[in-house]
Amino acid sequence: MLKRTWIVAALIIVLALLIVAVAPQQQTPQANAQGSNGAAEKWCSGVKIVFFPGGPTGGPFAVNVYNGAVQAAADLGADVDYVWSDWDPQKMIQQFSEAIATSPDGIAVMGHPGEEAFAPLVEEAEAAGIIVTSQNTDLPSIETKFAGNGFGYVGQELYATGYNLGREAALRSGVQSGDRAMVWGLLSQPTRGQRTQGVIDAFEEAGLTVDYVEIDSATNADAAAGIPTFVAYVASHPDVKMVVTDHGGLTGTLQSYLEAAGAGPDQIFAAGFDLNPAAVEAIRAGWTDLVIDQQQWLQGYLPILQICLTEKFGFSGLHIDTGGGFASIDNVDLLAPLVEQVIR
Repeated sequence: MLKRTWIVAALIIVLALLIVAVAPQQQTPQANAQGSNGAAEKWCSGVKIVFFPGGPTGGPFAVNVYNGAVQAAADLGADVDYVWSDWDPQKMIQQFSEAIATSPDGIAVMGHPGEEAFAPLVEEAEAAGIIVTSQNTDLPSIETKFAGNGFGYVGQELYATGYNLGREAALRSGVQSGDRAMVWGLLSQPTRGQRTQGVIDAFEEAGLTVDYVEIDSATNADAAAGIPTFVAYVASHPDVKMVVTDHGGLTGTLQSYLEAAGAGPDQIFAAGFDLNPAAVEAIRAGWTDLVIDQQQWLQGYLPILQICLTEKFGFSGLHIDTGGGFASIDNVDLLAPLVEQVIR
């Protein structure tokens, strides 16, 4: 009996080995090409991409976007050049024109300059066979026109994200109709400004008195430059109950703004956009009360993937909403390890 059991077991093992040997092997894109040294190339190797992280080098929001793009390039094998713009729409347009001249396979742009500024340049790029896609700020009519050529979008739905933050902040803060709120944003940018408008509309629906302050170019590039602006506002509006900063860099600087203005933690309900290490610590210490998380790392990773998918396999543009979750004292410790790794 024992001998028969061993024979049966041996036959099963042999049969399994034969099945593995003759079964068709699944092919992945990475295994389809061989490099000069015989090693398998990654499936997007040789694809040249120009990528816009948006802000200044190492800026608290832009660095998350950059890290996502760097990871995608490492995973997929694409050859990526990074162009930093200090969140300056005019600079973005000039740099996009310069990127077209280098004849890459694809360009991933921040949409801050808006559709009117971008339309002729995207037309030029598409005519030259360059795949264009966008992140963070959408360009809807351009996306509609060139979606079949791979023009997608990865980022928040701008107006809805702003409105949702404004509504949630009004609910959580306990402000009453007639209370004063400051919104520090970017209404001057035609598309990007929709998020600021969403916050304002939500506050006005809640009956708040809204004071709007435009983020100037110096503060847009370096959030610390806005300290005098904030101090002056609070000095002239000591009854302010709420402040929303529509900019990741400014949100990460909220504690410094409040301290400089002589306001203590929890004295003014402070809300904004985008997590970073400074924002996490400010939430823990009570300086910042609510932050919307638009998962900006994905805004780096997925546009690289989009261009690779279009270049290699002809996929059309994908529209992906990354914004919607809120961070507060209730859940910040769950998110903090990822923020420290500059992933969230």
